[in-house]
Amino acid sequence: MEKIRRHFIFYGYVQGVGFRWRASHTAQRFGITGWVRNLDDGSVEMEAEGTENDINDLIDVLKGHLWGSIDDMISEHIPVQGDHVFEIV
Repeated sequence: MEKIRRHFIFYGYVQGVGFRWRASHTAQRFGITGWVRNLDDGSVEMEAEGTENDINDLIDVLKGHLWGSIDDMISEHIPVQGDHVFEIV
């Protein structure tokens, strides 16, 4: 399947609850590359590159995160960059 890349910003209870670790661990499990980081306003920003199905599965896992909660999410498609890893930055 063709790879895509999406940029996300997650709002809610997403900092200090293992959200970035869960994103990184799950992305690696699905073969997704990119990065995730905390923002100063309490939100979390992420770019994910992989198949659309794998990225959707990653988002489903994050929405089901037991210790935090996503109240809102902004997502947009951006150009593929050809990353080789998924990092917490």
